[in-house]
Amino acid sequence: MEAYANALLIAIPLFSVLILIEIGYGHWIKKQTYSLLDTVASISSGITNILKDTLGLGIVLVSYPVLQNFLGVAPIHAEGWVWVAAFIFVDFAGYWNHRLSHKINIFWNQHMIHHSSERFNLACALRQSISNLIGYFPLLLLPAALLGIPYEVIAVLAPVHLFAQFWYHTEHIGKLGWLEYIIVTPSQHRVHHAINKVYIDKNLGQVFSVWDRMFGTFQEELETDPPQYGVLKQVATWNPFTINFMHFWQIFKDAWRTKSWIDKLRIWFMPTGWRPADVSLAYPIQGITDVYHFKRYEVKGSLLFKAYALFQLIGVSVILLLSLSAIGSMSSMILLLLGTFVGISIFSYSLYMDQWFLAVYTEYFRLILGAVLFLWAQEYEILPAVFQQWYWILIFYFLLSVMGLTRLSLFRDQTKT
Repeated sequence: MEAYANALLIAIPLFSVLILIEIGYGHWIKKQTYSLLDTVASISSGITNILKDTLGLGIVLVSYPVLQNFLGVAPIHAEGWVWVAAFIFVDFAGYWNHRLSHKINIFWNQHMIHHSSERFNLACALRQSISNLIGYFPLLLLPAALLGIPYEVIAVLAPVHLFAQFWYHTEHIGKLGWLEYIIVTPSQHRVHHAINKVYIDKNLGQVFSVWDRMFGTFQEELETDPPQYGVLKQVATWNPFTINFMHFWQIFKDAWRTKSWIDKLRIWFMPTGWRPADVSLAYPIQGITDVYHFKRYEVKGSLLFKAYALFQLIGVSVILLLSLSAIGSMSSMILLLLGTFVGISIFSYSLYMDQWFLAVYTEYFRLILGAVLFLWAQEYEILPAVFQQWYWILIFYFLLSVMGLTRLSLFRDQTKT
């Protein structure tokens, strides 16, 4: 876990700088692909994914070492070709895992958040799931296990493979010539994120594009059909927790409502979007029918309202980075408390960004709670050293947040316009 935290301490600042560069470039060429609240929501989603992984939430159905031991295959020596082969195996497994996520109802729940942004930029790459609570991915690494690829190699390459998928979430890079036949490019991934009929469920590759060409899921980006982004059943929220489980909730409601016992069971494993006939008739769901002329989700408010949302993201990000830097020296209890507070914070300020009428009270509650927790931890000297160095800055963050929230509440600057 400490190695994972150290990797994130490099990746997070790097990704943040690249996002800022893309924002600046978009402003310079007058083609901005970012909106502030959408960006806050995307980065917040990435933080929730880090929390899930750091806190070890979820159930591993089978781990790679268990799979390899079950097969009775001894690990081979990690030479250069082994690393190359392992990366190909990981990418091949990633393609099929991705394809399952698009094709099976319950698996779409864990992937929908990645497609939920109605904009396409580097920040939306950070929209990663927290609902993938059952780990089955090692089962797709069966070829690697049979060959004897060591677990240590897989463990190193897995985050590298994930981070390698960040760069192609952009509208500012065109087609890349012969590279289009080898690796996944921004053009190909724009197709993947698009809701245009011709693009749905296409380009499922993660690093290498050969799998799509090999298994019939490749689609070139067409000049006559510019990609439009999001999901056909709009999420209409900035809250990553809501987005993570809304498809599951819809399946659950449909399973409860249908009169057919067979449908109650099979709905979970039917093709994505399938609904029982009786439920579909009684409870119709209106999706996007015209991808070029639909109203994208946006919440309007004052400059102070948007600045408040950005300030909360910055505060939570600082707490996350401090936690990752001290993960090897803090107790499990403190890690859990910090992780819980960060999760509550994202849930609450996302509600505020959605302008839920009670969100101002949840914001006051979590800000006061956070200040009390840090004061208590400082009093009993149980904060890691790095937090003690930032202690007064964090207290100032809570104080300034309360002042800003009060100003917004008094003058109703958060109200939709």
